[in-house]
Amino acid sequence: MKIIVDGFGGDNAPLSVLEGCALAAAEYGVGIIVTGDEQKLRETAAQHNISLSGIEIAHAPDVITMHDDPVSLLKAKSQSSMAAAFNLLKEGKGDAFVSGGSTGAIAVGANFIIRRIKGVKRAGLATAIPTIDGCYLLMDAGANLDCKPETLTHFGVMGSIYMEKVLRVKNPRVGLVNVGSEDTKGGELQLQAYKALSAAPVNFTGNVEARELPAGAVDVAVADGFTGNVVLKLTEGLGSMFSKKLKGMFGSGAGKLAALLVMGQIKAFKKAMDYTEYGGAPLLGAAKPVIKAHGSSNAKAFKNAIRQARDFVQSDVNGEIVKAMAALKQQGETEAE
Repeated sequence: MKIIVDGFGGDNAPLSVLEGCALAAAEYGVGIIVTGDEQKLRETAAQHNISLSGIEIAHAPDVITMHDDPVSLLKAKSQSSMAAAFNLLKEGKGDAFVSGGSTGAIAVGANFIIRRIKGVKRAGLATAIPTIDGCYLLMDAGANLDCKPETLTHFGVMGSIYMEKVLRVKNPRVGLVNVGSEDTKGGELQLQAYKALSAAPVNFTGNVEARELPAGAVDVAVADGFTGNVVLKLTEGLGSMFSKKLKGMFGSGAGKLAALLVMGQIKAFKKAMDYTEYGGAPLLGAAKPVIKAHGSSNAKAFKNAIRQARDFVQSDVNGEIVKAMAALKQQGETEAE
């Protein structure tokens, strides 16, 4: 198996990318292709004593930044590290794609270079978010700001498959993010999506309010990209605030002594809340596995994003989505007769 990694995607690229790739190549035994300026990549590896064993470099002289128009990936930035990675995946030179670069550009590459699975209207970003005793999958986390009821139904189906196949949750509970739990709540989008999800081949448990998500009320939270991104960013902000509060509580005086007594629990809590443990967010619905790593990913996060890509391929998530889309189409045709 080969994983293609955008060598210049992310705030800490290319150093953290190369460090993560080296860790993954050694630990997971997968082949890795890193795209980007070959001279800069080799110089960075040499300066930081990073082994390139098991890692190939595919030269791409340009970089697409967070400030570039995402569509520039197709023409103006067609020689960028991200475009090169997408094209290698399209040509079958690797099995999955990983990048910490622009979410918009990754969505463009997935939709226009890799294309979507037949029957999927929009590929959605599925982000694993920690809960009190595990995690839930938020989809869409920001790739599609405007959605139709059919799209939200697809998100529920694809998210359920990913949760079961990769995160090993049996019969995952699927909820629709809404302003109330009653089936009469929400705008027209939520009302129609509720009906569609109720008839879909998933364990749909109804509407779920945002305040219920951290408690683990559902395993898959379905939302349009605008709502999902607000939930994601608020969660990240609260997590940062709690971390600072904990440091303040245990950082001085009697707090330091108290910290020694609960250090094990503090470390366990910190690990559970650490996004680097999950690696990245898959863009479900793309015809080949695409993983969006966090923009500020460190070496550990990139290593885990590569593990996530490997698990995606090994679990044949896309094969299951193909079957599910075919079943949905047949169901719709039967209901129309």
